[in-house]
Parts: sequence; structure tokens; C-alpha cells
Amino acid sequence: MNLRNRSFLRSLGSLLVLAGCGLAGAATAQVRTETVASGLENPWGVAFLPEGRFVVTEKPGRLRLVAADGKLGTPIQGLPPIAAGGQGGLLDVLADSGFAQNRTLYFCYSEPETAGGSANSTALARARLSADGTKLEALKVLFSQKPKVASRAHFGCRIVEARDGNLFLTLGDRFSRKDDAQTLDNHHGKVVRIAKDGSVPKDNPFVGKPGALPEIWSYGHRNSQGATLAPDGRFWMTEHGPQGGDEINIPRAGVNHGWPVITYGENYGGGKIGEGITRKDGMEQPLHYWVPSIAPSGMAFLTSDRYGAGWKGNLFVGSLKFGYLDRIELKDDKVVAEHKLLADGRARIRDVKQGPDDLLYVLTDESDGKLLRLRPN
Repeated sequence: MNLRNRSFLRSLGSLLVLAGCGLAGAATAQVRTETVASGLENPWGVAFLPEGRFVVTEKPGRLRLVAADGKLGTPIQGLPPIAAGGQGGLLDVLADSGFAQNRTLYFCYSEPETAGGSANSTALARARLSADGTKLEALKVLFSQKPKVASRAHFGCRIVEARDGNLFLTLGDRFSRKDDAQTLDNHHGKVVRIAKDGSVPKDNPFVGKPGALPEIWSYGHRNSQGATLAPDGRFWMTEHGPQGGDEINIPRAGVNHGWPVITYGENYGGGKIGEGITRKDGMEQPLHYWVPSIAPSGMAFLTSDRYGAGWKGNLFVGSLKFGYLDRIELKDDKVVAEHKLLADGRARIRDVKQGPDDLLYVLTDESDGKLLRLRPN
């Protein structure tokens, strides 16, 4: 069966699953949204702070403190230079697990050349939020993707803190450099793993391997804008395919995920990518893929029972293309059902997180972007 026929059958199956999602009773009870904050310009990432506060990134290059009552603070000062434009800008943000004691934030962004040229790359920085919440202190750039290229696309840039305290960072292939995703002498199309001081953990898979950058954890990725830690501690991510072939992956140490040699997508406008195949020895298959693309963004596992037992353990993934939140039921690391939430399509879903109150929070990617809280009916 050719790729187009497989794509059609998979799409039809997805539609049948989604069409039936309203018939499953209490397990799929709908949610209602309440606006926590509005007036955010293309927000990209959200992190939770003590006392019910939030910190939110705006892609044009602003970091905002949001009070518990939704009031926006003035932009936090002290950010490094940011190459905002296209898909680039100030992207993800993460509060350290020990934030209550150390006030440490991590954020990733598109970093311009120091000489003022047109090249850029994804960078990860650490800073301490001042006691009054107005500025960043003790800023340190922990990681800069190499090499820098002149591109406004595919920065990746999701940050996840693992249980061992190390940081995972997703890195895009920069679009024009997709073949780099298969070589280990660069950071394009990779997941990297570093310590909180920027050093390389000694148990990274390519430490000491000639010609390989030691920060690399996994490779053969395209552009991941969603990542999370599963309840069992494993690192999961979504990534954008080209025209079709968006994926959910569980990157493991040293594993090659195949891009651009294998893919379930095709070139924009049609035509094969790489070898025009979907499987090859030595290359990992995705846990799940979407044809057509949904443009997956933020992702989170729900570990609470606030929405009923049928939702606990589900994976939630935002769709930028269709403007819905995908509630995904899993069994033995396989997708068994998908359900559309917030499916009016009016807003691109950029990020989703479970908050300290065990409720889900969503960011909408708009010029008047919103931070939404999802409450069970």
C-alpha cells in the first residue's frame, strides 16, 4: 500500500475516533475554560511560581510575571539579546524544581550572532528572578546550539527537568540543514542533555566518542515544540513533520529517530523526502504519527484525578494548525483513542501544563494571547 493510501486510511480512522468521543459518557466529560490572563502577545511558554503566580514568555522577546488574579506585570528586565522573527524569539521557560529556595528560571530563545550578523541558533540560559519579580539576576548562558545559521525556522526549544536534575532541550534542524540531523558533529535536529550548570553529564551516550558532540542525547529529529516528563520519569516529545508525519517520540540515549531518511510525511507540494520510506534498520519508529499534520505544540501528562478517572494518565497535546487540545488515551505506550477539546478552532494552542492545583492550563498563540485554566464541568 502506498503512502497516500495509508495516509487516507489513517486520517479516516482518526476522524471516526474523534467523531465518537462524545459518546463515551463520564470518562470524556467536557471542560469549561476560564481566562486567567489576556493581552499576551504570542505567548509561547508558561511556568508556575509560588503563591499562584505564573511566568509567561512572549515570542517577540518579553518575559511577563502574571499575578494570581491575572494582572500582567511590566516586562521583566535582564534578558539577553534575542533574534525575534519568524519562528524565533523568546520561547520556552521552566521554573527550577527548587524555585521556592533558589528563584531560578531556565529559558530558551533564538540567540543572534554576537557580531551582529544574520545567523542565529537556539540557546538555553539560567537566571535568578529578583525578589520583587522585576528583573533577572546572575544570568548565565548554559548552552548554545552549533553551528549558527541564517534561518528563521525550526528552533525546537522545549525544556524539561528530569528526575535526576539534568535538563533536556529539544533542538530543531533549522529547516535548511535537515541532513545535519543524521550527523553527530552538530546540534541540528537533536535532543541535548546537560546539567544545571551547563556541564555535560558523564553518562550521556556520546561522551568520549570521536566526532560526536557530548551534549547529544538523541538525534534524527526535525522540530520539536512539545516535550514533557511522563509519570514514570521518561522523557517524551512531539515533533513537527513536513507535510504529514507529525510524531510522538520517547527519545532514549543514543537513539536515531530517522529524520530525514525516513518519515511518514512528504515534501510541501508533494514528493518524497530522504529515501521515501517509513522504516529502516537502526532507526526508531515513532510511538504515534499524524497524517495529515496537526502541528503539535506543548504536551503534558495529567497525573491528577480532578477530571475523573477516565482522564488520569492521559496525554494532552496542543494543535497549532487546527486549534484544539488533543486528549490522548494510551495503553502500553500505544495511542488507543484521541479526543478533541476546545475544538472551535479559533485559537492556536501553543502550550499545555498541569498546574500545582492539579488543573490543566493552556496558552493560546495569538496577538491577544490568553492563559486559560480548564475546569471540569
